[in-house]
Amino acid sequence: MSDFTPIPHPSFWENIVTVNSGETLAEMAEEKPVMLVFLRFFGCSFCREAISDIAKRRKKLEASGVRIVMVHMAAETDLADKFFKRYKLFPIDHVSDPARTWYQAFGLGNATPQQLFGFMNWIRGFQASVLEGHGATFQDDSLGDGFQMPGVFVLHKGEIKSSFIHKNAYDRPDYEQICSF
Repeated sequence: MSDFTPIPHPSFWENIVTVNSGETLAEMAEEKPVMLVFLRFFGCSFCREAISDIAKRRKKLEASGVRIVMVHMAAETDLADKFFKRYKLFPIDHVSDPARTWYQAFGLGNATPQQLFGFMNWIRGFQASVLEGHGATFQDDSLGDGFQMPGVFVLHKGEIKSSFIHKNAYDRPDYEQICSF
């Protein structure tokens, strides 16, 4: 969990609509806790690992009353759907944010070279891409920005209840713990 939890202005939540459902983030989070998962970019092995981790835990998370919303930078909804389908996380509520408005509102910035290229990145990159089969990282602007850092926030009734802001690109959040506020 992070000590710093940015809180976007309430009007931000009220006006943002998800791609799939047409509901605003405020409407969704009023009804039940919403776990917003900010992905780096679809070309990243760690991003694909995160999608896989959430797909494996989806039933348990949703049974506990949590609604999952993925935030990504791919401009094409079909491109995002392709990755979610590949990892059996479809259908899923998701938001396309190529301008990174959501990322900025939640205080998620660009990575430093150490956060992307440190020794542990290579070790975890090998684990995610080769051992777990998520493939090697590749950059393609249509997939998002490889320098963007990810994060996870649980919103409910107008508040951020918990968060996980990655210190390194390879961090692997415990999604169940984040949702057990």
